[in-house]
Amino acid sequence: MSLNWLLSAVVIFFALVIVMKAVRMVPQGYEWTVEAFGRYTHTLSPGLHFLVPVYQGIGRKINMMEQVMDVPSQDVITKDNAVVKVDGIVFFQVLDAAKAAYEVAQLEIAILNLVMTNIRTSIGSMDLDESLSKRDEINAKVLVAVDAATHPWGLKVNRIELKDIQPPRDLIDSMARQMKAEREKRANILEAEGHRAAAILRAEGDKQATILDAEGEREAAFRQAEARERLAEAEAKATQMVSDAIASGNVNAINYFVAQKYIEAFKSLAEAPNQKFVLMPMESSGILGSLGGIAELAKEALDRQGAARIVAPPAPAPRTGG
Repeated sequence: MSLNWLLSAVVIFFALVIVMKAVRMVPQGYEWTVEAFGRYTHTLSPGLHFLVPVYQGIGRKINMMEQVMDVPSQDVITKDNAVVKVDGIVFFQVLDAAKAAYEVAQLEIAILNLVMTNIRTSIGSMDLDESLSKRDEINAKVLVAVDAATHPWGLKVNRIELKDIQPPRDLIDSMARQMKAEREKRANILEAEGHRAAAILRAEGDKQATILDAEGEREAAFRQAEARERLAEAEAKATQMVSDAIASGNVNAINYFVAQKYIEAFKSLAEAPNQKFVLMPMESSGILGSLGGIAELAKEALDRQGAARIVAPPAPAPRTGG
């Protein structure tokens, strides 16, 4: 009785093993390769599948989803012999499960070494300043190189990003001092340009003020010249009148010239700075008599102008048609 029970248990166990080997369920996002006596035959997609026990078996279980892999930090020498620490991240996806399973051994290690090598190559061809400022260019170059190299493996490298490029501490301090000097230089340039603009504006203002002053002085000189011209015309007219009076034998005209010279001399004597006293001559009444002669000359001139207006005939009236 116990022997039959043992045989039944063995049969049930082998039956369960055969069923488990024959019925396989592939989860979503994965693909499994099938091997017949160790030789690849086909690939199982997600879902329920049935295999021939003993003859067929599962080879590799490949993750078909996009995967993220960190690139560890490494020391890289730039073109100008600066040592920087660089790390990054890689996004890749398996497109062909059979190639990823059988074309390369240790897929992730192969991808990692390939990325690190191309990062060293790209940064090694650049100066430190270029490697710090052209990170997108480095990412693009490494992506193109790695994607082309991993294509035979059934992979698609979607993105490669450098997370950090860290120069040595002493080099960082030097860069900080250089940046500070550049900022101070720009500040000094801006300040100098401001002073220059202010000086230009002040010069323009002084120029305009000088022009306006010159125009004002020219206008004033013009007005003074007009006044002098009018005064000269009046003096010329008065002289002509006196000359005509002298020519006609009028003694008052001669007295006018004598009085004028007398007044000018008296004015010079009074305005002299070294004179403390002014002595008035006793014949001051002669000056008044000369001034009276001037009044008589003016009266005679006015009488002659009135007589001339009376003698002159009136203008004829305009004739009208009719």
